[in-house]
Amino acid sequence: MSLVWRAARPEDLPAIYEMAKTTGGGFTNLPADRGKLRSKLASAAAAFARSDETLGDDIFMFILKDAETDRALGTCQIFSQIGHSWPHYSFRRDSFAHYSADLCRSIGIEMLTLVTDHNGCSEVGGLFLRPDARATGSGALLARSRYLFMRAHRQRFANQTLAELRGVIDEAGSSPFWEGVAGRFFGMSFREADEYKAVRGIQFIADLMPKHPIYCAMLPESAHAVLGVPHPSGRAAQRMLENEGFIYDRYVDVFDGGPTMTVATDSIATLRDAREAQLVALSDEGGTEAIVAAGILGAFRATYGRICIVDGGIALDRATARLIAVSSGDRITWVPR
Repeated sequence: MSLVWRAARPEDLPAIYEMAKTTGGGFTNLPADRGKLRSKLASAAAAFARSDETLGDDIFMFILKDAETDRALGTCQIFSQIGHSWPHYSFRRDSFAHYSADLCRSIGIEMLTLVTDHNGCSEVGGLFLRPDARATGSGALLARSRYLFMRAHRQRFANQTLAELRGVIDEAGSSPFWEGVAGRFFGMSFREADEYKAVRGIQFIADLMPKHPIYCAMLPESAHAVLGVPHPSGRAAQRMLENEGFIYDRYVDVFDGGPTMTVATDSIATLRDAREAQLVALSDEGGTEAIVAAGILGAFRATYGRICIVDGGIALDRATARLIAVSSGDRITWVPR
């Protein structure tokens, strides 16, 4: 299979919409709503067209395709700066110890506090890969290519990056965390709230979410058990994030309780370890397996390929050169697979 990762375009709407319909809910950044997806693609087109290399309020949307069949296999997004137009809400898990001298006993207390601590961070999100493509290495290409794009346009992204993993959702499409916590303040089901947020935004969170800390000891066991736990289908994504240097540090999603992972942008392993060199030759003889990328903004493309270090730069196999549209003399970014 020949894979190519590139900027999503307005004409990719049907393919992205078909993928959005199969997510099973909880993917706020990939709603099964044509109008919202069309708007996101238009915003991404404007971001790719913006010429000044400065931190803005951009969304970049990408698609992964099988170059042989032109079938869409996955999609992902990068938000350059969250919390700029609207606050970014999370629950922070705070722990305290209370001591009673009379009882000679210390009790640990955990609370959930509604915060906007991540305003100004970049976010990688909206990642979805078709189930039949998950055993082909496509997931790693889909996820890691984002960091090569961020490296190529470093000034457009913040110094801290986060990723929100979808929380546990049951077979009925409901969230135990939502039912036990936030849902009690909103008077709507998880699916209704999730769809409303995806299409209409998050102002209703600020309007209705309690401003005082919530004691975790008062949560139903069903909600407490999934606090900070990713959806089973997201465990592989969590491992990939951890391999890149992301850590889970007390923050969870206000809707489904899924974990928020954070990292210093310059410490992301793929971004940090990538190298740039000039393409000086084409060769199909051996070489090191790598993720190879080239181009800027809307012309940025990435794929798997083989490279050889040679005098003056690198040699690249011909098939890979065709997939990322490069020729001798072009600058190539690569990182070991």
